[in-house]
Amino acid sequence: MNRTFSVFLFCLFLISPLFSQNLPVADPDPEVYREEMNRFRFWDAKNTFPENSILFIGSSSIVLWRTNEAFPDYPVINRGFGGSHYSDQLAHYDIAVKPYNPQWLVLYCGDNDIAAGKEAERVFKNYQELMQRIHTDFPKAKLVYVPIKPSRSRWSFWPEMSRFNKMVENYCSGQDWLYYLDFATPLLGADGLPDTVNFVGDQLHLSAEGYKKWNAILRPFLKKHFQQPVSPAR
Repeated sequence: MNRTFSVFLFCLFLISPLFSQNLPVADPDPEVYREEMNRFRFWDAKNTFPENSILFIGSSSIVLWRTNEAFPDYPVINRGFGGSHYSDQLAHYDIAVKPYNPQWLVLYCGDNDIAAGKEAERVFKNYQELMQRIHTDFPKAKLVYVPIKPSRSRWSFWPEMSRFNKMVENYCSGQDWLYYLDFATPLLGADGLPDTVNFVGDQLHLSAEGYKKWNAILRPFLKKHFQQPVSPAR
């Protein structure tokens, strides 16, 4: 091996990490949720689901939200699946969203996207695509966006998460069917950091106290805006 070629290999070794750092983060494989989607299909085949429902969709913060207990007076359907990105929501849209006829949707997603290293702009494009699909299929439905929550375990990502939340807030302000509610600020303590009482031990997922705060935001909103389906005359 001549000296020139050796120097070339050495330089390539030094700069290769720089190239790898610039590679876009790959979307996760949506097939990991195949079993979860099969469970959704099984439940729907065995049970009737309410018309004009409130459909909760998104990642683990939706899964762990005891929506039926929190909103017993409303026709709630929970189709969250944990760890999911917006790309997963799009990939499984025909199973987790399209079969239902929601009057309202409640969405929490993007937390895992940003934590995986995706930039806010890229996640926002996925968000817009999901909104377009929902509005096309359910033009009369309305949607509440739950902003990405501040958590100590992902605090280093909070600037990018906040930037994404702001993009969504601005987008919602120009759409009469989209609502941005501030579920994030109530999770912060007096010191401006996520209050540990609102989270379980991993300091990522919400505790009962954290969900209590979320419920206190969503309940009065639903009371004001949700129209109970009118039973047909007998």
